[in-house]
This record gives sequence, C-alpha cells and structure tokens, in this order.
Amino acid sequence: MRKGPGRERARDLADWRRALVVAFFATGLGMATWVSRTPAIRDAIGASTGEMGLVIAGLSVGSVVGIAAGGRFVVRRGARFVVALGMAAIVLGLLVAALGVVVGEGVLVAAGLACFGYGMGSGEIGLNVGGVELEIAVGRSVVPGLHGWYSLGVFAGGLAGLGANSAGVPVFAHLAAVALLAAAGSRWLVARLPPLTVPAPADGPAPGVADTDGGGRAWLDGRLLGLGVIILGMALAEGSANDWLPLIVVDGFGRSAALGSVVYALFGLSMAVGRLSGGAAIDRFGRAPVIRAGALTAAAGIGLVAVAPDLVWGVAGTLLWGLGASLGFPVVLSAAGDDPVHAARRATAVASAGYAAFLAGPPVLGFLAEEVGLRDAILVVLAAVLATVPCSGAVRPPGRPASRHAPPPAGPGAVPEAGPPPTADGRRP
Repeated sequence: MRKGPGRERARDLADWRRALVVAFFATGLGMATWVSRTPAIRDAIGASTGEMGLVIAGLSVGSVVGIAAGGRFVVRRGARFVVALGMAAIVLGLLVAALGVVVGEGVLVAAGLACFGYGMGSGEIGLNVGGVELEIAVGRSVVPGLHGWYSLGVFAGGLAGLGANSAGVPVFAHLAAVALLAAAGSRWLVARLPPLTVPAPADGPAPGVADTDGGGRAWLDGRLLGLGVIILGMALAEGSANDWLPLIVVDGFGRSAALGSVVYALFGLSMAVGRLSGGAAIDRFGRAPVIRAGALTAAAGIGLVAVAPDLVWGVAGTLLWGLGASLGFPVVLSAAGDDPVHAARRATAVASAGYAAFLAGPPVLGFLAEEVGLRDAILVVLAAVLATVPCSGAVRPPGRPASRHAPPPAGPGAVPEAGPPPTADGRRP
C-alpha cells in the first residue's frame, strides 16, 4: 500500500523532531560533562577561584562568537550547516580542553572551552530556529520540550560525572569518551535535519533578514528589548548554576566533588521537569504568568542556596532554582519567533542577550567570590532574576494572523498544513 502525503509528512516531521531531541540532549550531555568535572579540572591546572572564572569565560566568549556567526549562517547556508559545524566544534572543544588538563595549562583549557562554546552558541541558533519552525508546522508548543531534553542531557551528564568522580576516572578519558559519543550522534542527527532556512540568493536579502529602507531594522522594537531583559536575567540564573554549582557545594558547603555532581544533576533534573511540563502550563495560564512565577521561584531558590544552614536546604533551593529558571530561555526564544518574517534575526538578538549573561557572569561572580564567597556572590544573580518580573509582559504573543499557527490536527495521524513539506533529501521545494 502506498503511503499518502499525510503519512509521509507525519514521518518527516517525526524525524525532524527526533533529530532535534538528540541534538539538544547531546549538547546538554556535553555541558554537564565539563561542569561536573570543574573541581578536578581546577585542581589539575592549579587555578584560584578568580582564575577559574577567567578560564570559564572562554566558554562564554566562544558562545557569543558562535551566536553572531550562527545568526548569519543560518539565513545564508541553512540550519543543517550551522548545526553540523556546531556539533563538530563541540567535539573538538571537549578534546582540546581534555588535552589542556593533561598538560596542566589553563590557557589550553580556556581555548577548548571557547571552541566548545562556539559550537554551543552557533548550534543554539540553528536548533532553536528549527524548533520554532517545527512548532509552527505542528501547531503546538514544542520548544520548551526540546529544551527539556537538553536538561535531561544535563541530568545524565551529571550522573555520569558522579560516577567518574567517585571512580577516579581521569578527566581526559571522561571528556574524550563523551566527545566520541557526540561525534557519532552528530552524524545520525544531521542527516535527518532539513535545512530550516533556505539560503539567500546572491542578489537578494536572506530569508528572515529585514529588507528595510536606509539600513533600518524593522525587526528591532520595544517588545524585543523586553525579551532581551528577561533572557539576560534568566540565562544568568541558568548559566551561573552551570558554571558554579558544583564548586558551591565543594567550597560553600564543604562537601565532596562527587556530591557536587549529584547536586548539579538534580538541578538539571528540575530544569527538565519544568521544561517538559512547561507547554501545558503555558497553554493553560499563558506565557507571562508562567515567566513571572518562574522568576519568583528561581529567586527564592537562589536565596535559599545563599543562606542555607546545611546542604539539605541547599538542595531544596537548588531544585527551586532549576524549576524556576527552566522556561526562561525557551519561552523567550519562542516569543521572538512570533514574527513570521524576522524570526531568525529576532531569535539571534535575544539569544545574544542571553549569552551576554554567560559572558559576564563567570568572571564577575568569580572575582566577587574571591571577596565574599560563592554563596554570597550569587545574590547578584537573584537581583538580576527579580529584574525580569516587570518585563514579563513582553512574552505575550502580539496580534497576528490566525494562520501563524496551523490548527490542531483533526484526528489521529492527521498533520496540519503549514507550507510544503521537506522532500526526501530534506530540502523544501
């Protein structure tokens, strides 16, 4: 029996989603692998807390460069190219950082993290623009769930880090093994990703790029600035946990690196729970109330970690921290994609604001922690999260045509029409 176009389209969309799921999971796994071994890496290169902040800043610098490059490439070469290049950079970055640990050179570790960060940043653009386009195609929220798979990757990586720390596995062996696993997964997923943005013709503007008179920026407006403020604060909340949570457990609570990996894994799990359940919450309450509640929850969790009398309360604060911060990044990116013409540029702009927080956060918190300790230093993060509450209305969908999202499927197996489906080789007609 020949398959009808509806079944083929459903299969194409399912393959697309599976490829995005694997990519998000792999990036989370890679991030957690690095984070869970930060105490061992710090000891191996003999860095102080302030020096470690500079090493970690390599990750953020690479991410910002990757965001800028990815935003251009995704509208000129297609997202498949951006994701493939990003995954290759992640693999190379892990290997270079592992080599830096072997030779005891913090500069080499920072260089590896910069390469890793480039892959994370550029891939973030391709994957999130792809998630927004998939969301349009299926007519329901999928971006928070995709980010939930990133958080599940963080959880899995944290548990693997626990095992590696407990068993005394060398950092080089651990990072190299994850790099090879990411390389294998990349080959599979890239083959199943359509080029989410058609390359621009040589004599015309790239799709998703404003074609404005006089070089104006039609895609830049007050709502986008509000989204930038939100993602700045929420990315700082997420990024500061990625950068410092294991060291907070070790230095702030006087516990082992293995226990630090457990706490970080729990943070990733709470992020995953928030993201995987976030679509239902958004559908019921709306984006703005969910973002406000999340910011207040994250602030309460960060404050509890800062003042907790023991690690039990610190773990409770960590869970609130992760749950509250979970939807900030995906919801803002989804809101930026509401514009059907300028989605790629708007997503790039708000993602850049988020990575600005990743860039500034590690050195600022590191040097501040030299004076007051890590637990007091994260109060700066608490203030930044609270500053997002007045801007939460920016995530509300603006008025748009009813066709922006396709109607829900009519029944089991039905697929909404949202433009021509990808062909067998992933290209759109």
